[in-house]
Amino acid sequence: MSRMVGTISRGVRAPIIREGDDLREIVTNSILEASKEDGFEIRDRDIVAMTEAIVARAQGNYASVDDIATDVRTKFGGGTVGLVFPIMSRNRFSICLKGIAKGAKKIVLQLSYPSDEVGNHLISVDKMDEMGVDPYRDVLTEERYRELFGYEKHRFTGVDYVEYYRDLIESSGAEAEIIFANNPREILKYTKYVICCDIHTRERTKRTLLANGGKLVLGLDDIMNESINGSGYNEKYGLLGTNKATETSVKLFPRDCQSLVEDIQKRLFDATGKHVEVMVYGDGAFKDPVGKIWELADPVVSPAYTSGLEGTPNELKLKYLADNEFANLSGDELKDAIKQSIRKKDSDLKGSMASQGTTPRRLTDLIGSLCDLTSGSGDKGTPIVFIQGYFDNYTND
Repeated sequence: MSRMVGTISRGVRAPIIREGDDLREIVTNSILEASKEDGFEIRDRDIVAMTEAIVARAQGNYASVDDIATDVRTKFGGGTVGLVFPIMSRNRFSICLKGIAKGAKKIVLQLSYPSDEVGNHLISVDKMDEMGVDPYRDVLTEERYRELFGYEKHRFTGVDYVEYYRDLIESSGAEAEIIFANNPREILKYTKYVICCDIHTRERTKRTLLANGGKLVLGLDDIMNESINGSGYNEKYGLLGTNKATETSVKLFPRDCQSLVEDIQKRLFDATGKHVEVMVYGDGAFKDPVGKIWELADPVVSPAYTSGLEGTPNELKLKYLADNEFANLSGDELKDAIKQSIRKKDSDLKGSMASQGTTPRRLTDLIGSLCDLTSGSGDKGTPIVFIQGYFDNYTND
């Protein structure tokens, strides 16, 4: 009888990770112990994934508000700094904002509307339409924003982010001015010294501001991209991908992960004789249909992965085959015909009608999303995910 189970994703428990812990040993041993306890066999092309959080924690990759303030003050001189397009997040941006404000005399904060880059809404689209506001053209002061929309709170967090961010800036010792506009050039009317706080559109925002008179334009990836007084840092992503650690510090996105995933792959091979793929993952890339929040607040889903996870899926759509090429078949005859099609499929199905509807994303983004949903972001205690059968298809028995 054919195997009935396809892809399996397991959350694997691990010790609470502290700075200096040997993740190579911990992850390898956790997988081997889980295999024994749960009675599953490790196979070739299984996948082991670990959250970026435990990697950064083991590295001790942290920075304080004072570290961020020092870096901002050194780079911008301590005067007025414009911040363009930050996301609305107590976890992701609030401590960064504290540090930036502490390193400046005044902060001009430009918020996009009706939502931020990852879908957190400041106002509802329906309310915006009702008030006749054109998000492509209209620039709102904080006073005008309040007149039109009042004190709206985030649907899930219950936070008024405009008020929250103003309070954070002022409590850090800086003057605050907040505007609402979707054209980044608006910030240049207030200051030529700008930090682009957007994540996935940051390079375009930087180019736009520099081309229109910005004197010093950096991104969050340019802040904390080197150690300040012995702090953590990330040379590639800076403050992008940070999470709140304490009220005065952030955990930065991990760095130097490639040797980690390759070493765990080797250790598992030495222990089992099986070639397992290994990756580090952060936010999954998916959108909540109710809150409209796009989950990906990290700069990438996976900062490091073994070579077998490179590329995109190359799959046939079974229902397309069943409804079209083999519409006249059924039962074992249909099953055998589909299996033959899979065995004979081209190595690159891009553009093929038989692959339409398959997910056009990179493997690491798809697997990272699966891992993020499996491990969760709360108290499950499973920062390691073990996936089996991801590369199987209908022909595998």
